[in-house]
Amino acid sequence: MGSKRRGYESGHRPKCLVLVDDTPECARAVYYASRWAVRAGGDVVMLRVIETGDLNQQWLGVASIMRAEAEEGANAALDLAAGQAYAVAAITPQRVIREGEINAQLLDVISEDADICMLVLAAGTGAEGPGPVITSLAKSAGNFPIPLAVVPGSLTDDELDALS
Repeated sequence: MGSKRRGYESGHRPKCLVLVDDTPECARAVYYASRWAVRAGGDVVMLRVIETGDLNQQWLGVASIMRAEAEEGANAALDLAAGQAYAVAAITPQRVIREGEINAQLLDVISEDADICMLVLAAGTGAEGPGPVITSLAKSAGNFPIPLAVVPGSLTDDELDALS
């Protein structure tokens, strides 16, 4: 996990990683990351994780149908997020679909791409807190391999423009 980040070295471009999920605030993270990429001369990597807990407990035929449906849903979510990134900043992000536990997949994607230099997440605005991923990552933030940017879910486009 301690591998050197290379995003700002010659021949590389810095990338930020955005977790694409079904929360309403996810659009805030995509917006911020897209604007950041344009300003920093970098790229965006969008990750969608298919959690496989239910898939491993099903019969083989049912599990393969569920996996195909989950992959179709993941592609649809990434299509939507990529469309937003293009509309905001005229960029075409990289797309990654993984299966497994979210935090483990985030760390794997980061370790596999030395150009990723920031993880962008958006915090929920509801009474239930910022969201399970942020809550979980906050416990290990001091040992995380790259900076975490947490975008408040309540920020408007104009406010995000001023910050990115």
